[in-house]
Amino acid sequence: MQQFDVVVIGGGMAGASAAISIKKAAPEAQVAVVEAYAPKGKQHPSFDDRSIALAAQSVAFLQQQQLFNRDWQFAEPITQVHVSDRGHFGKTWIKPEDYGQQALGYVVEVNPYGAFLHQQLQSHDITLFCPQQVSELQQYLEQVTLTLDDGTQLSSSLLVVADGAQSPTRSKLNIAFDSLSYEQGALIANVEVAAPHQGHAFERFTEQGPMALLPMSDNRYSLVWCMDNDRLSDYAALPAEQFITQLQQAFGYRAGQFTQVGMRATYPLVLGRVEQLSHHRVVIIGNAAHAIHPIAGQGFNLGLRDIQVLVSQCQAFSMAQWGSHQFTRAYQLAREQDINTVMTLTDALVRLFSNSSRSLALGRSVGLLTMALSKTARAPLAKQLMGYNG
Repeated sequence: MQQFDVVVIGGGMAGASAAISIKKAAPEAQVAVVEAYAPKGKQHPSFDDRSIALAAQSVAFLQQQQLFNRDWQFAEPITQVHVSDRGHFGKTWIKPEDYGQQALGYVVEVNPYGAFLHQQLQSHDITLFCPQQVSELQQYLEQVTLTLDDGTQLSSSLLVVADGAQSPTRSKLNIAFDSLSYEQGALIANVEVAAPHQGHAFERFTEQGPMALLPMSDNRYSLVWCMDNDRLSDYAALPAEQFITQLQQAFGYRAGQFTQVGMRATYPLVLGRVEQLSHHRVVIIGNAAHAIHPIAGQGFNLGLRDIQVLVSQCQAFSMAQWGSHQFTRAYQLAREQDINTVMTLTDALVRLFSNSSRSLALGRSVGLLTMALSKTARAPLAKQLMGYNG
């Protein structure tokens, strides 16, 4: 049986970032990652590469870990966020210079970033079991033991569960995931615009549902378009020209003229969180721990703050205490408030702008207009977008 101080289940962006950050904090620690899917390897850049938003706070942390470079070709700065309510007069702009930042965040393409993280796993002497899955898991007083699909056996003082929203490890631990459906789905695609976007991002609330455009390289935007489930498959199946026409009509011309759309994908929208963030010698991070509406782009950022707390716990406790009740309990207590705050604020934002009440619409417009006129009034939303929620 191979023995480790930490085993991370899941080698995606959250799992890989966690493993590397823990290893950097404690170079003497024996760290392993179990990942179910082999990396795709180097690929030519694709118009359809998926992307994630990194808030300014996340960028600062990743730079400390040497896991982010502002000069990457696949990282695009967000220089401004425009928030508007279609059909109503209220709108506001949020700019980083008002809050002492170079950018509100960055949009990073997942494929090249994932390849970079896997290279970092190898260069930091982290043992990678890939492609492998956990077939059996047992918790003992001093350790957790794992049996992988090929029969390999591992033991660890601390198990970090980071295997995504449908986490099979979470199921093996019999930890429930409480979720509430929005009865809407999200359509995601990359779209091209005719003129340079200059790093401008958009959050647009429409009658159909909220929409977001995040700037990418080569005059592309990452589109998140939320709509009722019964319309989702129809829009996903539209010919490209018809889809662009519908998108332009729904969004308007604030972002310019849409000229091209790539592959479209859809997924259901839920608000959810794990029943408990810790278990015996186990902590849960990332999408395995929480699911929030994508409109504010906070999902991965919330997971990165899980990692920051986990790393600080590894530094605060001696390695002999990693995975102890005091360790896992401290992690849970440190994360609960931030997760609750982000989930509550994001959900409230979605529900406020999804309500057709005229009085609420007037209140929204007045609120957005007030923010447009006052940097102080914009500050809470700006802090949310930049990841500074404390």
